Amino acid sequence: MKQHLQQYLRSLNPVGVAMGAVLLALSLTPSLLPRPAVLQGVGSGIVFGVGYLIGVALAVLGARLTRWRPPQEWLHWLRLVGWPLYGAVLIAAMIGGVAAQNEVRRLVELPPQDNVNILGFVVALAVASLASLGLGRLVRSAWRRTLRRMVEGGRTPAVALKLASLRAAAASVLILALLGIGFFGLLNVAYRGINGQPAGGVVAPGAAERSGGPGSEVTFEELGRQGGDFVTGGPTADEISALTGEPAMTPVRVYVGVGAGGTLADRVATAVRELVRTGGFEREVLVVAATTGSGWVEPQGVDSVEYLHSGDTATVALQYAYTPSFVSAVTAPELTVEAASALFTGVRGHWLTLPEEERPKLVVYGLSLGAQGLMNAFGSVDALAERTQGALLVGPTYATPLWQELQATRDAGSPPWQPVLDGGQRVRWASQSGDFDTLEGDWSEPRVAILQHATDPITWLGPELIWQRPEWLTEGGRAPDVSPHMRWIPVVTAVQVFLDMLVSVDVPARHGHAFGDVMIDGWVAVTGDGGLDEATIAEIRAVIEDYWVIKPVNV
Repeated sequence: MKQHLQQYLRSLNPVGVAMGAVLLALSLTPSLLPRPAVLQGVGSGIVFGVGYLIGVALAVLGARLTRWRPPQEWLHWLRLVGWPLYGAVLIAAMIGGVAAQNEVRRLVELPPQDNVNILGFVVALAVASLASLGLGRLVRSAWRRTLRRMVEGGRTPAVALKLASLRAAAASVLILALLGIGFFGLLNVAYRGINGQPAGGVVAPGAAERSGGPGSEVTFEELGRQGGDFVTGGPTADEISALTGEPAMTPVRVYVGVGAGGTLADRVATAVRELVRTGGFEREVLVVAATTGSGWVEPQGVDSVEYLHSGDTATVALQYAYTPSFVSAVTAPELTVEAASALFTGVRGHWLTLPEEERPKLVVYGLSLGAQGLMNAFGSVDALAERTQGALLVGPTYATPLWQELQATRDAGSPPWQPVLDGGQRVRWASQSGDFDTLEGDWSEPRVAILQHATDPITWLGPELIWQRPEWLTEGGRAPDVSPHMRWIPVVTAVQVFLDMLVSVDVPARHGHAFGDVMIDGWVAVTGDGGLDEATIAEIRAVIEDYWVIKPVNV
């Protein structure tokens, strides 16, 4: 065993190991959010593999550009000294990494971490590093075999080298594609089963104001897990009254899941009929909610508006998939746009048939992939203003063209994490309570409110992070809760922010992808205060902020 290990270590390229060690150490520097040790180990292992690949490529390039070769004795001593040095670098980086994580924890209002899972980090690092190196060696082995066969078949070495390299590159892409297809296929099967029925212990609602309840066209079993949670959740009329001191109604909640069958148009028609049946078009506020990839509707968002308007609300949502957002966004990105557009068009079509003085306030709401779907469906602020009576968009994803356009055209001097557009005439951003009111001048209606945090990786993670420093890490663009020691590092920062995305709600509100403290502010801005005073609104805010929500990576 020891002999095999020594042989394996001697086979590694010293330049590759050195470059991998450098990137590994850099991966332990601060990023947007604190991460668990095991997750950090996985990320650092992947970064080590990328660094090793870069180092090997540099070594090969150097060998081609110069005839000089280091003496074997030098290589022997380099390997002899290199591994202890690598271990020392790793230990130093881990010590610095703990300090960096605690700095980030302080900035996002988490207590310092004294006990670090060193063993978990090391094991995860080793597994991820070996997996990365193993994949690289598999490709190299295939390349060498192809090259040898071509030379033996009569090709010149130069031609054989080019062809073998092309085939190896094609094989690498094919392997990654097959792995990706298999991974997403397994997730699809797993989440189809999870979505099949409402969660255990959840029973059909007894209120006629809910889909799946008495008189509903949709059976409770057809709602699936996310729909079942949605129609059975939220505050009751009594709970609303107890908090606000005002008379309250049972909020209307309409949901049509993929289990209802039929085409998208069929499910939209069902949703509209359900709104008519439940009296949703007779409420004060009608919310068209765009779901996340799995069909989830965030409780903080819906409960807030129900408390605010004493239950005189109706919320309608349509499921278009049952896989988590990160899967749906990759495998069928058009679905979220098609579903959001179709549902809103169907609801608005019936809404327009009502006498103008009897129409509820028609607003749209979306979180994360739901916000992306709505923004892509409307395409512009003008369209949102023309067709809706308000929009609340929470934690939009980076891959949203309209969001990118708004960021790029913001007023000069406003930072990327707190943009100002046209002095806040139609669109305003908030990260903390009170941000909407910091701008002078009127905020015309209908209003578009965007909730956005400087430390939300879902908003800032884009492919450009691999090769380009983002504006939010430049002088004047950095937010107060982003570590001053966070630096853009090619490849490394992209991996760090991707890992941050996986723990984006494991932080207090005001940071990451947690918006409990400002959700009520968004609804007040878009729909009005419901006649409640500031003290009551503050009580609602405290209740909503205390919610524990499902991680976006799972929904």
